[in-house]
Formats: sequence, C-alpha cells, structure tokens
Amino acid sequence: MTLLREPATSARTGRRRLVETAPLRNPDTTSPATMTKRGWWLVALNILLPGSAQVLAGNRRLGRFGLGATLTLWAVVLVTAAAALFWRQGVLWLTVGGGWVSWLVQTIAQIGLIGYALLWIVLTLDTIRLVRLVKVAPAARVAIPLVAVLVVGLLSSGAAYGATIVGAARGTISTVFSQSGPSLPPSDGYYNILLLGADSGEGRDSMRFDSISVVSVNAETGAMTITGIPRDMPGFPFAPGPMQDLYPDGHESHDDEECGWGSGINQLRTEVEVCRNEYNGENLYPDAVALGSEPGVEATKDAVEGILGIEIPYYVFIDMYGFAALIDALGGVTVTVNERLPIGGPPEGWDGDDVNEWAIGWIEPGTQGMDGDTAQWYARSRYTTSDFDRMLRQRELQRAILAQFTPQNVLTRFTEVAEAGTAIIETDLPQAKLPEFFDLMLKAKEQEVTTIELTPDGGIDEFNPDYAYIQQLVQQTLHPPTPTPTPEG
Repeated sequence: MTLLREPATSARTGRRRLVETAPLRNPDTTSPATMTKRGWWLVALNILLPGSAQVLAGNRRLGRFGLGATLTLWAVVLVTAAAALFWRQGVLWLTVGGGWVSWLVQTIAQIGLIGYALLWIVLTLDTIRLVRLVKVAPAARVAIPLVAVLVVGLLSSGAAYGATIVGAARGTISTVFSQSGPSLPPSDGYYNILLLGADSGEGRDSMRFDSISVVSVNAETGAMTITGIPRDMPGFPFAPGPMQDLYPDGHESHDDEECGWGSGINQLRTEVEVCRNEYNGENLYPDAVALGSEPGVEATKDAVEGILGIEIPYYVFIDMYGFAALIDALGGVTVTVNERLPIGGPPEGWDGDDVNEWAIGWIEPGTQGMDGDTAQWYARSRYTTSDFDRMLRQRELQRAILAQFTPQNVLTRFTEVAEAGTAIIETDLPQAKLPEFFDLMLKAKEQEVTTIELTPDGGIDEFNPDYAYIQQLVQQTLHPPTPTPTPEG
C-alpha cells in the first residue's frame, strides 16, 4: 500500500512554492492578455527599482546585485543631500577641496555612475528577455521594448552625464586652481580678489590689463562688493614691497620703447615683464611663478593694495579674447543698454569722424540678451564713449555673468562652462580654499552686489586722485558704521 505524502507546509517551503507559482515568474503563457500585463509590470519594476524584475521573475543573483546597487545609490544620494543641508562645508571639502581625498571621492563617484548606467542597460535588456515578447499581444511586442529602452536610455544617460560632470570638475579644478599657493585667512573680514581682464592684441609684447577691479567677499555673509579701478590712474602708490622701493613717492610715467608708455596700472605688466634692466620681474618677484602667479600680476596687486588700502592675496585673470566663450557657455547674458554702441574698430589713422564708415553693426539701447561676441563688444567699446563709461559697462557684465551662475544653469551646461574656464582663466586661488569660496558664492547669490567706481561720477579726480579719500571710501563701504540706537522717548 502506497502512502500519499502530504505537501510540505513549512514556512520555507511555503514561501518557495508561493514564488514558483507567482504569475510574474510562472505566468499563464497561453493568455496574451496575462503576458502583456506581466510585461508592463516587469518594465515598470525595472524603471522604478532596477533589479527587482530579476528578483521576481528571472535570475535572482543578477537581480539581487542590481537591487543592491540601486539601494546603495539611493542611500548615497540621501546621505549626501542630508549632509549638504547640515554639513555643507564638509561635503564641499570632500568633493572640491583639492588633494587626494577629493580626487578619490570624485574618481569613485565617476566610476560608480558609469558602472550603474551600464548595469541598468544590462538589466533592461534582460527584462525585455523576461517579457517573452512572442507571447504578448501583437501591439505590445513593439510598445514594451520601445518604452523600456527609451525611458531607461534617458535615465541611464542622466547617470552617465553625472559621471561626465564629475570628470570635467576634476579636470577643471586641477587645471585652473593652484596646488602650491598658500591658503590664507580673510583680511579684516574679507577675501579680496583682484579681477583682471586682458587686452591681448597682435604686435604687443605683453597683454595689458584693461579691465581692473577688486571683488571683496565678506567671509561671514558672502556679501560682495566690486571696486572698479581706472586703468589710467596717475601717480598711484604701492603697498610695501619691491615696487614701493622703486617708487616711494608713487608711480611715475614712462614714455620709452623699452618700458612701455603712460602711467596707468595696465602698463605695469609691460614695465615689469618686458623691460630689460636690473629690475626685471624675476628679480622683483622671484617666487611669483612658484606660487601660481606672475611678476606683472604681483606688481598690479601691490598697486591696487596701495590704492585701496586693503590686502589682496589672490587674483583671477580672464583673457578678453576668450570672454565670449564663457558667456556662450552660460547661455548668454541679459543687459540693459543705455546708449547706442558701435561694433567693430576703426582703421588706423581714424580721425574721429563718421563712425558709420567702419562700424560693422550696432548695439541698440534697451534690455536685450547678448551672446558672447556682442557682450565682448559691449565691454570693450571705447570709440564713442569714455573709459569711465566702459568701466560701468564692464561692471554690468560682471553682475550679469554672476546672475547666470545659478546651480541649475551650471549643472546643465557644466562641461561647456568647464571647457571655457580652463581655456581663458588663470588664478592663484588655491584648491584648499574652494569649499569655503563655493559656500560664500551660494550666500552671495541671495544678496545684491555693491559697487564702488573710482571715477569722476564717484567723486574721484581723474587727474589728481585723493588716495587717502579712496581708502576711506573703501573702508566705509566694506565696514559701514553701526547705527547707534536711540533711547526710547
């Protein structure tokens, strides 16, 4: 007599049979409607929680790996988001702070994102195989794989783009920012950065700094003040250093072929780096190159420190011929034009008569969006207006560019911005300062930019500037007096 054994009823066996008889793993293959519904469920699971389709209907080992990778990715994202809210300086130090730690974090992030994008593609192809397209309804045989590939293609390309951003960031940081310069504390509560725009033309021995300003960033609040300095200020003093030793009573005019011409600050680079005498740049500033700077830049720093009475440890130099590329990378800028300006330059020997003889176009008054080329002409136009007008336009463009540096805009255009930055920007800002500066930039976005223009409209005599008054003006702007509370009456 044969005894019939009852089915196992243990919890473990019960779970196994429940999975084996589940419709996702063992569906009714004779029903196109059931198979179609099952196919859409598998695609949805692969999109929402990659790896779950394989756990329920396919290779469990592959599914567990994919599911583990997905949960790990989401955990990293959530932890990073929480840390950015409560420990922003730490996150910035780990990601952009320079050194081997941030390099390792960036490399791991890039490899992880690329690997996950590839894994998702593999899981998608395996999910399509699990659907068994020959068993679904005819219309779904095209729709299911099409939706699966398109949606996952978009999502995985996002992960791949993230990897591209990480790689571009690592390359930009290592290329642009100094690894040898000193990381200095703020001076009197501010980080003061010399911002230089260079006018490099054919036949010139050295680029002239035709746009000179100082960006002062409050080290606590991020409040930003931009001070514009005319390129032709006469007799300016120097801060203590080698240039002050040469010119204890203020800078003197030069009018010779060897040392440049005029007395303006924009001639200092030519004077220091092109002059061939015992006072050449290498002797004046022997450590400049090792610290990520240049003798001409250091001489300009000393001049601007002498004019404004503040310490300026860092500089950022932008080649005006690459200026257009940066603006195009940011998607253009919006500027309000106050007067009609010509595009183009006059021929040699132009006597100041009819501009229409050489203008190749015009920048018309009104609020308008500018591409890089138009913005460059707007910043440099000087034949129908004064240098002081040009300074004001350059300051408008600086504010417009800052307005374009929103997180959303930079993220969507990051590779273009990074490529433009490495091509046109030089600086001695150390990598170690980047976390703090990025944090201050985020704070600065929430505040208005204050400007100081050392022009006749700003009360400064262009022929005989009162440098003591200028220094007092800068101090009052950066450190306004605290209002004295009045007693309640």
